[in-house]
Amino acid sequence: MNLKIISSTDRPNSWALKVSQYVSGLYKTKDIEAQVISLEDFPLVDVIGGKYGKEIPSIKKFRDPILNADALIFVIPEYNGGFPGILKMFIDYLPFPGAFEKMPMAFIGEASGAFGALRSVEQFQMIANYRNALQFPERVFIPRVSKEFDPETGLKDDFKQKLLDSQVENFIKFVRDNS
Repeated sequence: MNLKIISSTDRPNSWALKVSQYVSGLYKTKDIEAQVISLEDFPLVDVIGGKYGKEIPSIKKFRDPILNADALIFVIPEYNGGFPGILKMFIDYLPFPGAFEKMPMAFIGEASGAFGALRSVEQFQMIANYRNALQFPERVFIPRVSKEFDPETGLKDDFKQKLLDSQVENFIKFVRDNS
């Protein structure tokens, strides 16, 4: 199974990246490799000026592992009531309409606030729906991420950790059932 976890921000040393790396470890305990891809590495400088519709080698190199994945897990922070702009830019440079066609996707939101990026995940799910992704219904939200999450041990609240563990376990089945 070829899973990719997208850390959906370009912010250096982000909580999204820390959560992504932790979640990758959870999949590893299930004998599933889940590679983390950080949008911090998206070649933004190469798309300045709106080079839509052009084949840009650095963009192709960045997106090919994602397009060849069996499933995607998005770890999405909330910035100003929405998802990060770099995530939209990344989506805009994927092939349309087929990039997410029937692609199994899971979602994890993380935020400093009390709702754990509910808004940003739901906003992104509208785009995923438009692009015909297969959305896994068990979403996980991590509120007050700097207090509630430890990069080594996970979520401090047992109930929330069980939700994350359940998402991992059941997403593997979801991907297998939809392959």
